[in-house]
Order: sequence, then structure tokens, then C-alpha cells
Amino acid sequence: MGNKSSLLLREEEIAQIQEETGFTPNQIERLYSRFTSLDKNDCGTLSREDFLRIPELAINPLSERIVHSFFAESHDDRVNFLQFMRVLSHFRPIRKNRENRLNSREEKLRFAFSMYDLDNDGKISRDELLAILHMMVGVNISEEQLTSIAERTIIEADTNNDQMISFEEFCRALERTDVEQKMSIRFLN
Repeated sequence: MGNKSSLLLREEEIAQIQEETGFTPNQIERLYSRFTSLDKNDCGTLSREDFLRIPELAINPLSERIVHSFFAESHDDRVNFLQFMRVLSHFRPIRKNRENRLNSREEKLRFAFSMYDLDNDGKISRDELLAILHMMVGVNISEEQLTSIAERTIIEADTNNDQMISFEEFCRALERTDVEQKMSIRFLN
């Protein structure tokens, strides 16, 4: 069934994950249960295929980019529970009284930026923006309209006129956007 009750988290592991990600022990245990149910090979790690079996992710037009984000710090094609939790922490609502470096506004923006920066060069090009727009809207908008949107976005965000959007320009373009709310998922306690 994929349920590994024999592989329970130890208290010190929960404490480390809580310290690093800001999740509560109860949330960690619930997410561990979800993680183990996705681990069809009972090996303590997830593959790209395991992620794509999540129905909500499978239908998301950016599923490949989202799944890719889980593997960004992995040195192979597997993700362990701590790596899984680090990525999920980007979507944890920000608590005003507790700073968490993985969950700050800046880290949420870095995560969002990485969705667009397909070649990981620290800049978003017109072609990268166009590729993401294609993923998001498919054939619902004409090629001319998508190109126009991509070009207008570059013109508006690109303050140094290099025809690219840097992370700093991305942040400035989104400074009036409630990123904290838009990039938060309510995790059950």
C-alpha cells in the first residue's frame, strides 16, 4: 500500500525539520504520512513519477516546473523527506512573529522566479517567459497575443534594458503583489 508505519520519524528528526521549515510537529507527521503514501517503492524517497501521480499536480499546466523544483537540490533522481519539506515550506503561510528563511517573502519570490528561469542563469528571457505562458494557457491564446504579453512584460519589468528580467527586477515588478498570501497553502494542523 505504500504506508511505511515501520519507518516513523524520530523526535529529533521532527525537531530538526520543524526548526528548518517552520512546520508544526503535527503538520510534519501528516506530511510524512502523505510522503510515504506517495512512495510506491517503499524506499524512503520519491521519484518524478511519484509526484506526477498526485492528481492535482498532474493536471497543473506547470507540473513539470513544480516537480523540477523538488529535485533542484537533489543529486540524483530521488527526493528524501527533508528535501520534500524544504520545498513545501515555501508555501507555508508566513507567521508574523516567527522568521523562517525558507518561507520569507524573498524566498517565496526566489521560488516563483525559478519557475520562469528555465535555464537557471539568473535571468528570465523573452523566450523563457513565452515558454511558461505556453505551459499556462496552451492554445487558448494566439501566438501573437502570447508574444505581445511576453514582450510587454519584459518592457515593463526590465529597468536596465538588457531584454531580460533579473531577480531584482522581478521583485520590483511584484512589490505591490501579496506574494505571502498568493504563495501560501493552508496546511492542516
